[in-house]
Parts: sequence; C-alpha cells; structure tokens
Amino acid sequence: MACERPAALGLPVSRLSVADVARQAQRSGLVARISHSTVWRWLHEDAIRPWQHRCWIFPRDAQFQVKAERILDLYARTWQGRELRDDEFVVSADEKTSIQARVRVHPSLPVQAGRPMRVEHEYRRGGAWAYLAALDVHRAKVFGRCEPTTGIAPFGRLVDQVMSQPPYSEARTVFWIVDNGSSHRGQRCIERLQRAYPRVVPVHGPVHASWLNQIEIYFSIVQRKVLTPNDFACLEAVEQRLLDFERYYESIARPFEWKFTRAHLDALLSKMRARCVQSQSHRMAA
Repeated sequence: MACERPAALGLPVSRLSVADVARQAQRSGLVARISHSTVWRWLHEDAIRPWQHRCWIFPRDAQFQVKAERILDLYARTWQGRELRDDEFVVSADEKTSIQARVRVHPSLPVQAGRPMRVEHEYRRGGAWAYLAALDVHRAKVFGRCEPTTGIAPFGRLVDQVMSQPPYSEARTVFWIVDNGSSHRGQRCIERLQRAYPRVVPVHGPVHASWLNQIEIYFSIVQRKVLTPNDFACLEAVEQRLLDFERYYESIARPFEWKFTRAHLDALLSKMRARCVQSQSHRMAA
C-alpha cells in the first residue's frame, strides 16, 4: 500500500505520510486499528519512505554515451585511443550565475562558546555577478572572472584569460569541456574558439549531464566555502572573495579523484534503459 501512487488509493495528495498509510489501512479494512509508530517501524524495516521523493531524468541526447565517453577518456588522460602528451591539457569550464551581494541590515556576530555564527535574516541586494571559471582537471589550477552577465563575449574573455598564459599558450592541444549553454553551444562555438586558438578542442558534454563536468564540483565547493552564508558589504567584496579563494584553493587542493569510468557509465545506462521500459509498461497498463 505504501508503494502505491496516492491517486491509485483515491487520496488527493502527492506523497503519502505515515499517518496517510495508517488511515488508509484502516479505511480499506486491512486492519481494525494500527498505530503510526507501528506503520513507521514496518516501513523502516523495509527502507520504504513514501514521504520522500527525488527528481531524475532520462538521457534524451541520442549521442549521450559517445559524448560522455569522450569526457571520461579525457579525465583518464586519453583521447581517441591514445594517451595525452605532457603538453596537452584538459580544462573544464562553465558559469555560475546570479551570485548576489547580500548586505545584511545588522552586522553578523561571530562564533562564541555554545553559539554558532549569527547572521541577520534581512538584507538589501547589492547587485549580482556571473562567475565564469575554468579548471585544469589534472593540475587543480583555477581561472575565474566575474562578469555582469553571461554570454559569448564574457566566455570568450575567460578563454583569452587561460590561453594567453603558459603552459596553455604554448600547448600542443587544450581540450575545453563545456556544456550546451548559450555561451558555448554547438558547432558555431567550436568554429569561433578554433579561429581564435587553433590549439583549442571544444568538447561538449551531453544535454542534462552537468555532473560529468568537474567545474561543477569546484562550484559546489565555492558555494559552501565562499558564498554561505552570503554576507558581503558590497558587490566588489564578492568579486574579491571569489578571486582570493582561487589562489587559496590552489594552495591546498589536489586534482579530483575521478572514479566514474566507462564501465560505470555502461552499467548506469543499462539500468536507466530497463527503468524506461518499466515506466512505459506501467503507462500502458494504466
């Protein structure tokens, strides 16, 4: 009963709670009476939590596996069946949009014994940045810049920032792993970047696969370590903190230990295909 969709049970809710399951068991005549704690214990024993949900999405890119495998190969320092040379580099890049400067109406109070940092709930908006960053995945080297907006021109300035300095300016090849955002989408992006820098090889990931892009791991670190809690005196302070953190991060970080391989990808896609077939069968039965 707990694994049924609420609509199938005639309940006008989106998720079942322990109380919902207990009431439905009594209404259906399954039991004369049952406590919420008993229902919870039974569900807990079978790891069933109908009050929880998580979003997921089927890969819709017809070339999902091919595009994903290219990125996984680059992380393993291979390209088209050969090992990367010492003068070939892999850069992961993207944008983190709408980073606000939240100016608190009262100063934050520092940590004290038995009391965490206290941050005033109310704030005024001090503007927002788009933070563009590129990560050399094998050297843990970060390049970043703050721009008023995202777009082709701001992304081009990030590419210039990286490619204008050694060892990238002298490299044999620099692979740029990017998603399908409007700033760096499709064949036009490839042509535009290679006109400016013939040594650049843009590598687009599949649609809805940001988890394959290592820069997203760095962005999650930035969110936790730099932007939470968000308490800045002005927009310029946000920029300075982000740029200072890049140098601090490089002094303590090592390349991410990427463990997701082609074998893991094959297993994941097989599982998702089976789930897709199961979902279609359920829809046809309904």
